[in-house]
Amino acid sequence: MTTVRVEFTVEPFVDGEPGEHVLAAWQAVEARGGELSSGPFSSEVTVAAAQLDAVVGDLVRAAFAHGADRVSVQLERVDR
Repeated sequence: MTTVRVEFTVEPFVDGEPGEHVLAAWQAVEARGGELSSGPFSSEVTVAAAQLDAVVGDLVRAAFAHGADRVSVQLERVDR
């Protein structure tokens, strides 16, 4: 099974005080069953490639629907 690490940043972001736009993106990931890891600069989740479009689409839509100015996403295949 192909798995992909999705690393994303939702802006504006204030360390220790995530806004509604950040929380909405996190909730979208968790609603798809992803185990979210959030750090001081970005958040990440590892998903099956078959779920990739749904997870990324949901998090981006949720972030912008709740006031995000920018969403940056990096993808990395991790099943090598």
